[in-house]
Amino acid sequence: FDIYNSLLSEYGVLGFEYGYSMATPFGLTIWEAQFGDFNNCAQVIFDQYLSSAEDKWRRMNGICVFLPHGYEGQGAEHSSARMERFLHLCAQNNMYVVNVTTPGNFFHCIRRQLHSSFRKPLIAFTPKSLLRHPKCVSTIDEFTTGGFKEVLDDSNAKPGKVTEILLCTGKIYYELAERKEQLNAENIAIIRLEQLYPFPKKQVETLFAKYNKVKTYTWVQEEPENMGAWAYMLRTLRKIDLQLISRKASASPATGSTKTHAKQQKFIVDSAFASVPVKAN
Repeated sequence: FDIYNSLLSEYGVLGFEYGYSMATPFGLTIWEAQFGDFNNCAQVIFDQYLSSAEDKWRRMNGICVFLPHGYEGQGAEHSSARMERFLHLCAQNNMYVVNVTTPGNFFHCIRRQLHSSFRKPLIAFTPKSLLRHPKCVSTIDEFTTGGFKEVLDDSNAKPGKVTEILLCTGKIYYELAERKEQLNAENIAIIRLEQLYPFPKKQVETLFAKYNKVKTYTWVQEEPENMGAWAYMLRTLRKIDLQLISRKASASPATGSTKTHAKQQKFIVDSAFASVPVKAN
């Protein structure tokens, strides 16, 4: 009963913050869930207001919604912020949906909310493990210069050697990058989508042109096949033969077993580098 009341209260709190953001368009209003699944009972607010108010009533709003999201072995209720639901709501440039992987880029993403001459809701997926990840860092210059980058290229890839591209978003990047370094997989480039919607089409096409020897494009996600960004990516990148690596389709967002979680996570990373021959010591 206490959990039910806690979740139901999120409906009211998000509604209040939406109204507060409407009344103070030059302020930064943030609604942050303790876990991403706390948005479940606030779905009416997302459907009726955040995603559609501009189209229905010509009312802009710049509220920021931070939803912890990432498969870290904490079970079904604390792994998924239901990314697929938000991507299904996206159309007509109605809101931003991001899953940012560096502190500097996250700063510029938030700064954009107030620096822009218009207002759009921001849905930000925020993996908790990246708060303490030793490689999830940014230099001071990355905060004080530049702007938000919708796509991040693989800085270690050599285009002439790359025959396979792994596309991903969020914290799975760091697990893929670690395995690539271990295997010295020069034939693979890992491209991060920091912004899922609006889809950064020009930036992605520029990178695809850069890696002109690529034969295989693969979308790698932690979520089950019927969740996450897979369906969105499939209909967005229709011109390429996009493959998938993910958990199997599931009725539940995640397993409740730590051992099963670790096994599934290992399968995803192993599958992403299945084309790389293991070198003998």
